[in-house]
Amino acid sequence: MGRLGARLFSGLLPFLYLLLALTLVLPVLAVLGSWLQWSGPSAQILREMGQTVLPEYALTSLGLCLMVALGVTLLGLATATLVTLFDFPGRGVLEWLLLLPLAMPAYVVAYAYTDFLQFSGPLQMALRESLGWQGRLWPDVRSLWGAALVFTLTLYPYVYLLARTALVERASGLMEAARLLGAPLSRRIREIALPLARPAVAAGVALALMETLADFGVSSYFGIQTFTAGIYKAWLSMDNPVAAAQLATLLLGVVVVLLQLEQQAQKRMRFNQGRGARQGTADAQPVRLTGGACLLAWLVCGLPVLLGFVLPVGIMLSAMLGETTALPWARFGQWALTSLRLGAFTAVLAVGVALALAFAVRTRANGLGTLTMRLVGLGYAIPGAVVVVGLLLPVGWIQKTWPDSSAGAWLTATSLGLVWAYLVRFCAVALQSVQSGYARIPLSLDDSARMLGVTGWGLMQRVHAPLLKRTSLAALLLVFVDVMKELPVTLVLRPFNSDTLAVVAYQLARDERLGEAALPSLALVLVGLLPVILLSRTLRQTPA
Repeated sequence: MGRLGARLFSGLLPFLYLLLALTLVLPVLAVLGSWLQWSGPSAQILREMGQTVLPEYALTSLGLCLMVALGVTLLGLATATLVTLFDFPGRGVLEWLLLLPLAMPAYVVAYAYTDFLQFSGPLQMALRESLGWQGRLWPDVRSLWGAALVFTLTLYPYVYLLARTALVERASGLMEAARLLGAPLSRRIREIALPLARPAVAAGVALALMETLADFGVSSYFGIQTFTAGIYKAWLSMDNPVAAAQLATLLLGVVVVLLQLEQQAQKRMRFNQGRGARQGTADAQPVRLTGGACLLAWLVCGLPVLLGFVLPVGIMLSAMLGETTALPWARFGQWALTSLRLGAFTAVLAVGVALALAFAVRTRANGLGTLTMRLVGLGYAIPGAVVVVGLLLPVGWIQKTWPDSSAGAWLTATSLGLVWAYLVRFCAVALQSVQSGYARIPLSLDDSARMLGVTGWGLMQRVHAPLLKRTSLAALLLVFVDVMKELPVTLVLRPFNSDTLAVVAYQLARDERLGEAALPSLALVLVGLLPVILLSRTLRQTPA
């Protein structure tokens, strides 16, 4: 009976692959299929948008991306260079402190700085009183430059992490060799460190730009006309899902280009690391900084932490403690419970799918399994707005064809659509973690287990599962935190009376109730600290 069940499962495996791939790629297919309806009102609306607001969406998104790319490159590369190639007091602490802004959702930082820097905020009021000036001291933070500042402060750790890894693994030893040959410090940095870090910087910038394009909270709160805001406006204000899907297609095309650039940069990073693996860094000596140079290093490394984490948390704490009305602790418990439930359930499903898929591909390598893994891996690059449109568009088609169908109720009145959208976006996170764990398990262990009679799922249970325990827990944590912080998908697809911390924080801040919004916002920051702690432990294990 066991052999019969195994044969039956092996026969069904290709169909399971196909079902999984279709489930996770359906939103993208639906968005691309919207161009088949290029006629009637949809075409007219899109033409009118092309003549009026679409150029603004494109220029605003382009300008924002250029400013964010410049900001994260300068900030991430400067901090990575200082903590890797130089030695100064406090360097070890700053290595992990520089990760703290990763715990801050960008929209939470936007809420904090809007309250602090606006015309009626405490900083401008104090300066006007001391200077005797009645006008505005700086432009409104709810602008393109304000959004670029927020994204730079929260996304530079992508560049910092990848650039630091590249410099640690290759540049330190080569810079030491150049120093022994008499090359000055400026030339070593310019001709050795920066070229070796270039692929890592490109990959980090691509990741930061994908996050920027996928954002809805900051652009909506600041009133910036980006592609993501335009997608929601076409759907909700103009009541035209097809036009929204066609806009989403344009955004998806830009994201695919960024994803290709990121993957090419990652390949160049692996090539550089592979060639430099034989050159150890044990003899590399970081340059000792003293005096003014040490103070400058503290300033460059401390300012991003202060502006990206300490100050926003302090502003939110001050707003919460200064709130005159009673904080909604009872409702906060409901919001937190909903967020925890959705996060935990999605994380377990995502890790289960990732483990099953990675195990099946490892033991039964075929083209269909590899294709499925690539389709699943694309999910994290798909913006939440595209996922929402891609899920709701087929529902509209079904309801028009079969008016009595309950497909819409299943996706919008229950958590099914929400969990589905989360899996589309975050299965890739779990899959990457599981694959990294499998890469450290030699195939010889599988061969030895088979010689001892352990095959099939017994191989997973008795050999792979114990070795993948830490990797699976890390994947659970990462997916859980991503679901807790997700805003655009949750905002549209959540059922009635099931608000999450992210949705409530956005709604309260939009209503200028920052004191009440501070409570769920700070809860999200605390949750976001979990992967930061995990990353900091990884950094401590990395040779410097």
